[in-house]
Amino acid sequence: MEVDLEANELAHAVVDIMAGKKASNILMLDMRGVTLLADYYVLCDGASNRQIKAISDELLEKLKTQGTRQALLEGTAESGWVLIDFGSVIVHIFSPQQRAYYQLEELWHAAPIVVRML
Repeated sequence: MEVDLEANELAHAVVDIMAGKKASNILMLDMRGVTLLADYYVLCDGASNRQIKAISDELLEKLKTQGTRQALLEGTAESGWVLIDFGSVIVHIFSPQQRAYYQLEELWHAAPIVVRML
């Protein structure tokens, strides 16, 4: 059975799962006043391809057991960037190099920061 968590609850659950998998540089942005694409973006770094995959696998598994709708997955750990689209929340899991290159925080600088965990 699918249950739609409120966007805020879902984004915070994503942050908690990322922190539990030892992701670094976690950032949640409130996108509601900036774009219609999603309510929240959540970004983090994985120190290796293995950790990026572990973070994305854990997000998909744990949130599925909570009844969230089917997520869309783009990218691979080997590419250094995995995007998971939960509809109202879009997750970006980066290698530090890819995150520095794409600089999404700069692109969406007008979005208020909800959570920042270094």
